[in-house]
Amino acid sequence: MKVSLFITCLGEIFYPNVGKDVVEILEREGCDIDFPAGQTCCGQPAYNSGYKEDAAKAAKQMIRSFEDSEYVVTPSGSCAAMVREYPGLFEENTVWHNRAEKVAAKTFELTQFIVNVLRKEDLGASYNARATYHTSCHMTRLLGEKEAPFKLLKHVKGLELIPLSNSYDCCGFGGTFAVKMGPISGQMVDEKVRHVEETDADILIGADNACLMNIKGRIDRRGKPIEVMHIAQILNHREEGEA
Repeated sequence: MKVSLFITCLGEIFYPNVGKDVVEILEREGCDIDFPAGQTCCGQPAYNSGYKEDAAKAAKQMIRSFEDSEYVVTPSGSCAAMVREYPGLFEENTVWHNRAEKVAAKTFELTQFIVNVLRKEDLGASYNARATYHTSCHMTRLLGEKEAPFKLLKHVKGLELIPLSNSYDCCGFGGTFAVKMGPISGQMVDEKVRHVEETDADILIGADNACLMNIKGRIDRRGKPIEVMHIAQILNHREEGEA
């Protein structure tokens, strides 16, 4: 099975090791990975801010980059959801609409791909820690993926997963929302961090680096000893001495 990695802007700039974990996980599961060099921003910041024409320009570049791929996998439910929105950007252009539909149909968030396409739930991972999980808005509400991360995490040996109160609440990032509505965003992430603290977890896990970056920033500013990790880092982890 051939898979093209869509790393995302934040992944490439701030979380390259998450990309490495994704590649190692998928190669271990028998996938042949490539990395289309023409990929760029998915266009979500422009789209969420109402700049549809600018979003369409980014979408066209992404479509060109991935239309020959068999599958497109990304460590971001948010960006995967944006790619699924591409056909709507070209409702008056049949050619681009059709090209967008084909790319959207084969684009998956990492855990969604592992569970629903590869049909795997136990990746042989192990991580001895007490953890809780943040469910990001775009992944659950727009992409519609709610179960795959938990199906994978329940098979991680040594991991105790604690439910997070009000897990459905936004962390306050929302891309440009955090910039335009700073005070409100700050209150939202403060509330999220309080709920994380209530779990007494060692680690906060998530599937969107944007959310994790936002929450980690607040955790660090409050001086809390809680590690923040992308789910790929957990799923690719083996305790010392384990194969």
